[in-house]
Amino acid sequence: MTDRIGELAKRFGIAEGYISEQGDWVTTPDETKAKVLEAMGVPLDGDGVLPKPARMEDIAGLADSAFWPPFLVEQRAWGFAVQAYALRSARNWGIGDFEDLARLGEYAATLGADFIGVSPLHALFLAEPERISPYSPSSRTFLNPLLIAPDQVPGFANVVTPDLTAKCALLRETDLIDYAGVAAVKIPVLEELFALFLKTAPTETKDVFEHYCYEQGRALEIHALYEALSEHMVAQGHNAAWTTWPEAYRNPNNIAVRDFARAAKTRLAFHAWLQWTAEKQLAAAQARSRAAGMRIGLYLDLAVGISPDGSACWQDGPAIARAARIGCPPDPFSAQGQDWGLVPFSPVGLAVERLEPFKAVLRANMRHAGALRIDHAMGLQRLYWIPEGNTAIDGAYVAYPFRELLEGVAAESWISQTIVIGEDLGTVPPGFTDTMVRAGLLSYQVFYFSDEDGVWRAPHAYRREAMVCASTHDLPTLPGWWICNDVNWRVKSARATETEAVIQRQDRKRDRKRLLDALMGAQALKPDPSYADAYEMPDDVIVAVHRFLAATPCRLLAVQLDDALGAVEQANLPGTVDEHPNWRRKIAVPIEDLKDRPLFQAVAAAVATERPKT
Repeated sequence: MTDRIGELAKRFGIAEGYISEQGDWVTTPDETKAKVLEAMGVPLDGDGVLPKPARMEDIAGLADSAFWPPFLVEQRAWGFAVQAYALRSARNWGIGDFEDLARLGEYAATLGADFIGVSPLHALFLAEPERISPYSPSSRTFLNPLLIAPDQVPGFANVVTPDLTAKCALLRETDLIDYAGVAAVKIPVLEELFALFLKTAPTETKDVFEHYCYEQGRALEIHALYEALSEHMVAQGHNAAWTTWPEAYRNPNNIAVRDFARAAKTRLAFHAWLQWTAEKQLAAAQARSRAAGMRIGLYLDLAVGISPDGSACWQDGPAIARAARIGCPPDPFSAQGQDWGLVPFSPVGLAVERLEPFKAVLRANMRHAGALRIDHAMGLQRLYWIPEGNTAIDGAYVAYPFRELLEGVAAESWISQTIVIGEDLGTVPPGFTDTMVRAGLLSYQVFYFSDEDGVWRAPHAYRREAMVCASTHDLPTLPGWWICNDVNWRVKSARATETEAVIQRQDRKRDRKRLLDALMGAQALKPDPSYADAYEMPDDVIVAVHRFLAATPCRLLAVQLDDALGAVEQANLPGTVDEHPNWRRKIAVPIEDLKDRPLFQAVAAAVATERPKT
C-alpha cells in the first residue's frame, strides 16, 4: 500500500516534501499523502488517471497574456488603498458602504488618482455578523450585503424615521465598527425596502431583477437558501455554520432543505434581492469612479480560499476540497506552521469541471473591477494542504495546473478588461514570479521588504511589472512602524517577550536610520538631522516615502489611506483573534474632510507630481 500511495501522490501532484526555511528537507509522510488523496476524492485503489484541465482554446489569442490597458504600457498610475468597511462619512451607518466607495473614487480622481483599492467584498455570514474577516468568506462569488447603502435604495424616503437617524448617528460615532449593531439596524430597513420593491417597483424593474436571478442561476439560489436557512437556524438556537445544523439540513439537496425553500420562498427572494442591490451599487461605484476620470476605477481583492462552514462549501461539488485546509508549514515566525482555516479548490475537481468553478469566481470578482488582486497568488501553482484532523506540521504541498490557471486568469481579464495583480509575498516557489509576470500579471512589492543586506533598495531597482505599496493591511502603518507599534502589540498579545522586544526596537532604530539614508540618497527627502531622533514619524518623511515609491518603475503605486492620514494602528494583526481589534478600525476622518487634511493632501500632491497623467 505504501508504494501505491506514493505512486498516486506523484500522479496527483502531492509533493514528496519541501525545503524548510532553515534549508532542511522535510519529507511528506505516507499517512499525510493518503489523507490528501482522500480529500481530493481519489480512491487509493483507483487507477490514478487525472482528467486534463481545459485550455481556453476559444480565445487562445487573448489568453497568452493578461489584459493591460494601453496607457499602462508607457505610463505609471497610482491610487489609494483602504478597507472598504473602514470608511467614515457623514451619511453612512457606522460602516463603510458602496456609496462611500463611489464618493471616495470621485474625489480621489480630482487628485490624479486612477484607482481605489479595497479588501475583499465577499459575502460573509449575515446571520452571524461578528464573523468579519474579509479573507474568510462564506462565498467569493457573492457580495457582503452589510456594505449596501440603504439611503441609495429606491423608496428610502418612505422608511426613514427620526429614531433610525439617531441610531445611525450613534453607530457613526464609534472608532471601532459595531458589526452586530450595524446589522441590527440595517437589515430591518433593507427588509422594509424589499417589501416596498415587491409592492411598488415598476414591472420593468422587477423584470431586471428576475433577469439577474436567471443569469446567476443555481449558485444564487443556493446562496440565498443558505442565508435564509442560516438565519432560521440561529433563531432556533443553532449556529450560522451549516456544519452545526441538524443532519437533515447539511446538504442543499435533502428533502428537509427543499421543504424549507418552498416555505421560505419570499425570504429567499429577499436574499437574492440583497445581492442584486449590492451588485448594482458596486457597479455604480465603478462607473462613477471611471466617469470622474479614473483610468482603472475599483481595484478589488480575491481571497485565496473559502470558509469550510459557509455557503460555497455547503453547495459542495467536486471542485471543493471540503476535507482540507490551507496554510503554510513551520517557519522561524511560526514554529507550528499556520492553518488559515480556509478550504481550497481541488485540482482534481477543477479538472473534472474543466476549470469552470475557478473561472466563475474570477468572473464574479472582475465584473465591476478595473483591477483585481489575487491573494496568495502562489496558489495558482501550489498550496500547502492540511488534511482535516491534522495540524499544520503534518501537511503537504499540492500542485495545481499552473499554466491552465494562468490561461484562465488571462482570458477572463481580457473579457472584463481587468488588470490582474498576483500577491507573491512570503515563500515563493522558484521561478514563480517570473512566470506570472510573463503571463501579464503584475507582481506585488512592499516597501518594508525591499531592504537587502541592510540597504533599502533604490527606486530604479524595483520591478517594472509590479504594483508597489509602503505597507498592507497585515503590516504596521508607516507611523506605527516608526514607533514600533507592531512590536508593542506582539508583546501585548504574548507573541513576543519584553526581552525580544528590546532587541526588535533596537533593530528598528537602526532601520529608521537606514530608511532616512535611502530617502535622502534618492533625493526624496531633504537632509535634516532632527528626523532621526523624532519620536513620531515626521510628516515630511511619510511624504518622502511616497515620493520615493512614486519614482519606481512599478506600473502601479497604492497609497494606504491610513498612511496618508498618519494613522498608527494597523487593520489586522496576523496570528491574533481577540487580542487585537482586527477588521474593526475606522479611518481617522470622514471622507468629506480629506480635503482639509494637510498630510493627505501633501502625499497626494507628491505622488501626482511624480506620476502625472498625460
